[in-house]
Order: sequence, then C-alpha cells, then structure tokens
Amino acid sequence: MPTVVGVTFKSAGKVYYFDPDGHSLGFGNWVIVETSRGLEIGQIVISAREVKEEDVVQPLKPVLRPATVDDLAQLGENKKQEKEALKICQEKINEHGLPMKLVDVEYTFDRKKIIFYFTAEGRVDFRELVKDLARVFRTRIELRQIGVRDEAKMIGGMGPCGRELCCQSFLRNFEPVSIRMAKAQDLALNPAKISGICGRLMCCLRYESEAYENGENQNSGGCSCQKEKQEDE
Repeated sequence: MPTVVGVTFKSAGKVYYFDPDGHSLGFGNWVIVETSRGLEIGQIVISAREVKEEDVVQPLKPVLRPATVDDLAQLGENKKQEKEALKICQEKINEHGLPMKLVDVEYTFDRKKIIFYFTAEGRVDFRELVKDLARVFRTRIELRQIGVRDEAKMIGGMGPCGRELCCQSFLRNFEPVSIRMAKAQDLALNPAKISGICGRLMCCLRYESEAYENGENQNSGGCSCQKEKQEDE
C-alpha cells in the first residue's frame, strides 16, 4: 500500500494525497507541491500513513519540499494582493454591468494564475472582463462560477445555532441532504427553520439521520442545533 500525507490548501478544504518522498513531515507542516494549477503551498492535515491503492488518485505526486520562511512570507504577500485584486475585479464587473456576484479571489502560490470565484443566476459572457483583467494583472486569469453552498463556505458566518458555519469550520466536503432527513427527525418542514444561510437544507440534518434510520434517538427532537433553534422560537 502507498504511503501518503494529506494536504489541504484552504481552511476546512478538501484533502489531497501526496507522496512524502522521504521528507520528514508532521501534522501542521507547510509543504510545496505541484498541482494541476501549478506550484502550490499547502498544510498537512493527515500525517504519513498507508492507504489502499484504490483511495489514491494516480499519478500520486510527491511533496517537492517543506515550505521555508520565505515561502510563508510569499503566502502572506499573496493574501494581501488578493484583497487588491478583489477590489479591482469588482470595479471591472461594475463597468461592464455584468449580472454576477464576486465572492472571492485566489492567487496560485507561484502567481502564474489568478482565480476569481463568482455566483450568477445563469451563464455570463465575461470574455471582455477577462481581457481587461489580463491587461491589469498580466498573468493568466480564470473566472469560476460556484454554487451558493460554496459561497457560504468561502464567506463564512454564523448558523442559526449561534455557531460558526459547519462548512467553514470543519466540513471538508458537501454531502447530499434531503427533506426526508428532516421528516425522520420530526422537524417542522418550514424552509426558514431547516435552511442554512446559503438557502439550501442545513448540512447538520445529516448528522443524526443514520441513527434515526436505525430507529435510534426517536425522542431526541432532531439534531442539537435544530433543537436549539426551534426551542428559541
């Protein structure tokens, strides 16, 4: 079985496997890796361990090297530049009168590409916008349309339970949530009570759904944050 380390590039982001390639690496270490987007810096959230062959996306790329002090300084500088890029892009969107909502911007670590994330009701012709941005930043530009759940994860906020959004704090992947889960937990089927700030069914409806399907917790009144919300009302 291959030995891997799990690396993430965002807080509560998806975990990707890389070959430690002989480097002495531990939980929380920053590393430089090669991805489909180019050179990136990420943080180890799963220490070196063996995994099943079928759990690895081939080819398994190696960790190039542990991140240096200069690498971390570059990461900080990129974050500063992203704020300025967000402002400039929003101005260009307004100039073109495009029906899109800019959510976030991200530089790749090597600064060879800038990715702008946005939401929109439908398709948007942003070809002229891309040309304008390319003239300003003189690097590759990518505009990526995302869904409302991804928007909530990027922006963050507080859930109706009074806690930080699950998707921003610890949920690395979105899993399907259905109205059937709310029915099984005997929750009021009021959209305002079972929807998150993204407008979709709350992720926490899934937490105890398996227990209810197995006939457990039938008197618990639903997941804890839902119970707190309905009691407050």
